[in-house]
Amino acid sequence: MNIPIYPGSSSFFPGNTPFGFYDNDYDFQVDADKVATFCARRLGYPIMEVELQDINFYAAFEEAITTYGNELYAFQLRDNLLNVINTPTSSNLSTALITPSLANIIRMSQQYGVEAGVGGNVTWYSGSFTTTASIQDYDLGDWAISQSISGGIEIKRIFHYGPPAVTRFYDPYAGTGLGTQNLMDSFGFGAYSPSVNFVLMPVNYDIQVIQAIEFNDTVRKSAYSFELINNKLKIFPIPDQSGVNIYFQYIKLQDRLNSIVNTGSAAVITNPSNAGYQNPVYSRINSIGRQWIFEYTLSLCKEILGYVRGKYTQVPIPGAEVTLNQSDLISAATAEKTALLERLRTFLDETSNQKMLERKQAETVARQSELGQAPMTIFIG
Repeated sequence: MNIPIYPGSSSFFPGNTPFGFYDNDYDFQVDADKVATFCARRLGYPIMEVELQDINFYAAFEEAITTYGNELYAFQLRDNLLNVINTPTSSNLSTALITPSLANIIRMSQQYGVEAGVGGNVTWYSGSFTTTASIQDYDLGDWAISQSISGGIEIKRIFHYGPPAVTRFYDPYAGTGLGTQNLMDSFGFGAYSPSVNFVLMPVNYDIQVIQAIEFNDTVRKSAYSFELINNKLKIFPIPDQSGVNIYFQYIKLQDRLNSIVNTGSAAVITNPSNAGYQNPVYSRINSIGRQWIFEYTLSLCKEILGYVRGKYTQVPIPGAEVTLNQSDLISAATAEKTALLERLRTFLDETSNQKMLERKQAETVARQSELGQAPMTIFIG
């Protein structure tokens, strides 16, 4: 069986590659035959026959470009996934300039806002119940069932406090302060203009008076307070009358679970597999990238040729046998591919956002150190 091998030249036509990713790119069409010649000569042609056809070189060339794009975009995605997640999958990120954003960091932090009561993505609801005289314990879980709330609730805040001490600045029980202005308010003179009397006291005095009033409530009075364990509420002091409304805020436990997964109809980026990266445009790859692609193509061709020559370990010739270099080709190709990928990944890592910021910081420190060596001029005037 006489299978044609590389004759020394080739002529590329669209459709000669397995996938046709770059067949219509003019630069790819021009370089395809040049790469075939380059690889064949590096493999020993014309001194030795190269048991490959032009389509083998084209397939390796296409694979090398795709591998380069895969490594490049995988790096970009690692560097920008937090910025692009939740954006439309229709976006072509291959040619997009990605601006850092706090949107997804805020989204990830919304759970803290929910717990702190300052925002978040879970709704806080309001509820209330009425007290019964001499009853101190109330089960708010039973209240939720009575309101047809399924899945349970979590109480976030109970509104059961006495008047703030700052509004009771004049408190005869505490025996504190002049409270001149508040005393005038109690007699109806506070709105009189111009003011009848006003005593300005330092802030530390106000703080001490507030603390005195609160301490007085703790020692001399049954201060308003509550204890909440597993939605079981114990209020202090024990109610002495019925019909008093106690208000509270709560969340539905099911709402917290529903906020974990966003099942909106819009197709958005949720993980690296559906990020909008496409194969690179070969004509836009610069000389640095193309050189890497040429070298990787050669390694792939060595690997293919090694497998081809491995079909027959020894070839008989008149009076002797020729041992083919299948193992040498495959081991060399494996080592070269590994080294090329490591070199590319190292280079890309050095251009990451973090590395560039670290380099910029080092440059700033070095510049300041250099300027510090310059003599300072003393002006006398």
